[in-house]
Amino acid sequence: MFKHKFFRKLLHPRVEDIDQVSLVYVLSLIVGLLSALAAALLKNTIHYTHKILTEGISGSSGSYLYLACPVVGMFLTIMFVKYIVKDNISHGISRILYAISRKNSFLKTHNIWTSIVASTLTIGFGGSVGAEAPIVLTGSSIGSVIGRFFKLNYRSVTLLIGCGAAGAIAGIFKAPIAGIVFTLEILMLDLTISSIVPLLISSVTAATVAYFLMGDKVLFTFNITSAFNIANIPWYIVLGIGSGLVSLYFSKMTLYIESKYEKIKNVYVRLIAGGIVLGGLIFLFPPLFGEGYDTIMELLRGDISSFAASGIFSQVSGSFLSLTLFLVGLVVLKVFASSSTNGAGGVGGIFAPTLFLGGVNGFLVASMLNKFFHVNIPDNRFVLVGMAGVMAGVMHAPLTAIFLIAEITGGYDLLIPLIITSTIAFITVRSFERHSIYHVQLAKRGELITHDKDKAVLSQMDWKKEIEKDLIKVKPGDTLGDLVKVISKSKRNIFPVVDEYNILEGVISLDEVREIMFNQEIYDTTFIKDLMTIPPSYIDKKENIETVMETFRKTGAWNLPVLDNGYYVGFISKSRIYTTYRELLVQFSEE
Repeated sequence: MFKHKFFRKLLHPRVEDIDQVSLVYVLSLIVGLLSALAAALLKNTIHYTHKILTEGISGSSGSYLYLACPVVGMFLTIMFVKYIVKDNISHGISRILYAISRKNSFLKTHNIWTSIVASTLTIGFGGSVGAEAPIVLTGSSIGSVIGRFFKLNYRSVTLLIGCGAAGAIAGIFKAPIAGIVFTLEILMLDLTISSIVPLLISSVTAATVAYFLMGDKVLFTFNITSAFNIANIPWYIVLGIGSGLVSLYFSKMTLYIESKYEKIKNVYVRLIAGGIVLGGLIFLFPPLFGEGYDTIMELLRGDISSFAASGIFSQVSGSFLSLTLFLVGLVVLKVFASSSTNGAGGVGGIFAPTLFLGGVNGFLVASMLNKFFHVNIPDNRFVLVGMAGVMAGVMHAPLTAIFLIAEITGGYDLLIPLIITSTIAFITVRSFERHSIYHVQLAKRGELITHDKDKAVLSQMDWKKEIEKDLIKVKPGDTLGDLVKVISKSKRNIFPVVDEYNILEGVISLDEVREIMFNQEIYDTTFIKDLMTIPPSYIDKKENIETVMETFRKTGAWNLPVLDNGYYVGFISKSRIYTTYRELLVQFSEE
């Protein structure tokens, strides 16, 4: 704490001399740099952990070790999270969305490093998930921490969170445009001049660092050599429909399987259950071990001899049927492997499983079309386009999928097929599911901020601060004369009626007693309990702002009482909420 205060005091006079926009530009560069370094660190730790553990393990001789390694990794992850982190760090992108929506873009400082360690243990030991979501959480946490360190407003901190996410994606894949579009599509930041420039700075910085540190060794790269054939457009449409259906299957099954693991309360029973499922799947289908990028490269190169000669179909690896069944098995069972990894206690994302699934599905579709329709479709093109199709469907992010694969291949020769397949896949899955796998659970709870600025502003409003508690209370047994005395001292025209226990029984409005309040003859014979009215509704103090606004809309009232477990707290005014809303809207709209 002392160090933070010292550095803030040291930087304070300099920060004051920089306007907010320029400061965000500078900080976006720093966030991009740190996110890329974190991405490089994570990819290297996973790579070398994986290399050390699998050295000498190959083919059937290593099957039993492949069975044990992921379970050990998940156990170490569980111990790390339980005894060191002591916080939930899974489902990184959903946690970012929740922080933006409900926590004023506050991400805990430990997320900068804990997700790196946890995902290294999970994936390095063979967990069938990806490192992208943990590193996006790391980058976004860097942005959140830096933004709060400089005491920036909510909008600027949220923008730096987006810069961290863009930098993480750009650093992992060496794809700056994909990093920007990912932030806009998944984190749903507003696309304005004031937001696009910091995102550009962060993503380009991260991609440059990735070039400098890793050169071409960034996950995987592949250059397309064959020319685009317009005659294959119908088959890309077929691939798009297939990718959409596969995406829907993957999304639904992921949520379903993980919900089943959540019902197992004992963490060690959950580990054993997930370990048995994952270990068994890897034993039968070795490509399910780890992230799966090696398998994608084998499919891209057409080197399927070792790929097909593994697992349960190794004895009949030379036939088309065995290869087809093997690919179908990977498509169907990948979701069980990835969900079991996360459900059993591992830490990882669905980014890599999505690419893996898309690549295998693309190769499978190409093989079947070539076999039965004799169309001579290039397998590697369908692998790449299939990756984009499934990503577009699962994440509901067609632009991210298009630009990511285009940048990975080093050009835009695939642009037309990518657009066709990704769009068709997105339309297909959107017909069945409105929200992506990242957004669906938040949307069900009403905690998802979209590009709707109105909802974004409302979500940041603490309506409880607007409760008016200065209204003078009266009791049901008081007389009209007592009320007149209270009115003479009050500047308000509403008077809550409460009993001796502070339970609200009704309200008195000045307009309703104006005609009789000067009739002194009835001062002692007219009681408040006979004059009070029941409010059209009330608002519980625990309700969120959306419920408050909906209650105002349904009742048409301008003032409503606020209760806390039945006890009177105060009144909330619609006009006061609107005033606060307009003030927040100005902050959101500043360019």
